[in-house]
Amino acid sequence: MTPSNVRANKRRGNRQKGVLPVRVKGTDISGKAFEELAHTLDVTATGARLGAIRRQLRPLDEVTVIYRQHKMQYRVMWTRALKGTSEFQVGLKAVAQAAAEGFGADYKLQADTEPAVPSAPWFA
Repeated sequence: MTPSNVRANKRRGNRQKGVLPVRVKGTDISGKAFEELAHTLDVTATGARLGAIRRQLRPLDEVTVIYRQHKMQYRVMWTRALKGTSEFQVGLKAVAQAAAEGFGADYKLQADTEPAVPSAPWFA
């Protein structure tokens, strides 16, 4: 079994890839409040991966992600600096269980071993 297969088996749900414009509010690693535009790279029923973040964030800090009129609270799980740019990718975990519904997803979470199945297109 390859390491990527091991990682995939730990996932609780499917990632829905898509680039959606979002506004991110929070506190950066230096303690300064910020609000900036970014975009999603993919979304799950319990989290999201963002790109175009121009500040380093501290893992376990909370941020607010705004998409259209929906405000969603997430916890920063990891950050990755992109080589050759001043941007970061950020992995987020939803503080509230159904945060992905703010992206238009109507996920029905099933048992941990089964993937989350959207009942409507997440991009609708």
